[in-house]
Amino acid sequence: MQKKINIQNKKARFEYEILDTYTAGIQLTGTEIKSIRLGKARITESFCEFNERGELFVVNMYIEEYIYGHSYNHQPKSERRLLLNKRELKSLRKDVEAKGNTIVPLNLFLNDRGLAKLKIALGKGKKTHDKRETIKDRDNKRDLDRIKKNFR
Repeated sequence: MQKKINIQNKKARFEYEILDTYTAGIQLTGTEIKSIRLGKARITESFCEFNERGELFVVNMYIEEYIYGHSYNHQPKSERRLLLNKRELKSLRKDVEAKGNTIVPLNLFLNDRGLAKLKIALGKGKKTHDKRETIKDRDNKRDLDRIKKNFR
């Protein structure tokens, strides 16, 4: 029985207005996937960018070194290639270059076959007043839920 792994980037939904989402595979080494299965990864400060050959990489994703890896261990903050269709890569690259959007990871999870997948989103940065509005909406929802709970 495999433990459910679901590492989220809550900061991304606050900082960016999400326009479109994609699910991408990640090219990993053996010790990297073992660390992810133990839940030892963090995607809060990471982002995605294209290289000169048109491949998409996730940058600044932290995967802790595997404790039993010894000399075969990986670098914790290396760039990791994302696996998407050519059509998806082409449309993402066009949107990023033309409109000044960015690609941020939202969620790192294991699918039913045990493969690591990264849910990425095309996002546009929020302005300060939009962030304040998000905070206000969240507080109002929390207060409303408290009132509903006390009413029952």
